[in-house]
Amino acid sequence: MIFPDEAAYRAYLQDVKTFLWREIDPLVPQIEAQGRIPFEELRPKFRQHGLFACLVPEAYGGLGLSATQYAPVLKELAKVHGGIRAMLHVHNSSVHLIETGRPEQRQQYLPRMAQGDLLVCFALTEPDSGSGLDSKATAVRQGDVYLLNGRKHLITNAREAELFAVFCFTQNPDGSERAFSVLLVERGMPGFTIEPMAPTMGCVGASHEFLRFEQVPVPRTHVLGEEGRGSEQMLAFLEISRVFIAVAALGTAERALELALEWAKRRVTFGKPIASRQAVQGYLAEMATDIYALRHMVLDALRKYDAGQRIPEESSMCKLFALEAVGRVTDKALLVHGGLGYLKSSRIEMLYRDARLNWLEEGTPTIHKLIIARTLLQEEFAAFGRGEELL
Repeated sequence: MIFPDEAAYRAYLQDVKTFLWREIDPLVPQIEAQGRIPFEELRPKFRQHGLFACLVPEAYGGLGLSATQYAPVLKELAKVHGGIRAMLHVHNSSVHLIETGRPEQRQQYLPRMAQGDLLVCFALTEPDSGSGLDSKATAVRQGDVYLLNGRKHLITNAREAELFAVFCFTQNPDGSERAFSVLLVERGMPGFTIEPMAPTMGCVGASHEFLRFEQVPVPRTHVLGEEGRGSEQMLAFLEISRVFIAVAALGTAERALELALEWAKRRVTFGKPIASRQAVQGYLAEMATDIYALRHMVLDALRKYDAGQRIPEESSMCKLFALEAVGRVTDKALLVHGGLGYLKSSRIEMLYRDARLNWLEEGTPTIHKLIIARTLLQEEFAAFGRGEELL
C-alpha cells in the first residue's frame, strides 16, 4: 500500500472526510434541485483526494487500498450523497473488472483510471432480457473487428464515462463458437449512441442512461482478457462490488441514525425531548441493532476477500441483509423525525430515497436468495463459514 503505516492511512481517511463534509456537503441541495452532479468541476478535486485511485494497484499509479481499507471511504461517500457515491462506486468497482484484462490492457487503462482521466462503467443490464447469460447483445466477428449490436439500460455513469465494459455474446458470422465475453467500447465509436433516461427516485445526479449499439465496429484487441471469460469476469467483480453496496447501505443507515439521535434530543413535546419517550427509544435501539449486525457481516466478508477467498454466498448475504436493514433504519428515522422528515428540506427524506436503490442495484433480493439457497443445497455449503470461528 502507498501509505507507509497506519497513521498515514488514518490521515488519508481524515483528509477525505474533511473534503467531503467541507466541500461536497454544501453542494448537496444544488445537486438535488438540479438533478445533476457537476462532474467536470469536481473531477480535479476527486483526483486531488485520491477518490479515483483507491483500488488501483500501486504499480499503476493507484493507492492500492485493500477492500477493507476502501470501505470507510465508500461509507463516508454514502453518508454525504448517494448520487456521488453511486458514481464513484461504479468507477472504482470497475477496477476489479479491468484487472482481469491482458497486461497491455491493464497498462493502458488503469493509470488513467487512477488519475480520473478515464471514467469507466460496465454495461450489463438490458431492457429486453435479464442480466448475464440472458444477454441479447451480440458481437459478430468480421476480420479484425466485432460488429456489436444490442441495447443496455440503467447504465450508471454512462453520461460521463469514456470507456464502457460491455457484456455480450461474441460469435462467428454463422453463429458458431458463441461465447459470453466483455468488449471495451470507447465513447464516440460509430454506431454507439447514449440516450437519457428518466430521473431516478434517489441517488440524484448520477446518470443511469440507455445505450444503443448498431453495427459498432469494435477492434478484436478490445476483448477484455480473452473471449468466453465473461461469466468468470462478471462473478469476480460482482462478488466484491455487492459487498461494497452493502458498505454504502451501512453508511446511509449510520447517517440516518446520527440524524435521528440528534433530532430526538432536540425535539421537545409536552415539555420533554422525544428521546425520553419509550417508543422513540425503541426505534433507536432497533436501528442501532441493525447497523451493528450489518457492520460485522460486511467486515467478515471484506476480510475474507482480502485474504484471497471467494465470497459468493457472503456477498449475497451482505447485499440481502443490507437492503433490508437500511430499509428498516430509514423507515424508523423518518418516524423519529415525524412530518418534518417528510419535507424535501430534510436530509432524512434524501437518505430514505437513496436507500431504495439497494433493492435493485447489482441484483434484486430474489437473485440473492437464489444464490444463497443454491449454496445451502449443494455440497459446497460445507465450505461456508471458513476460518477460525468459535461458534
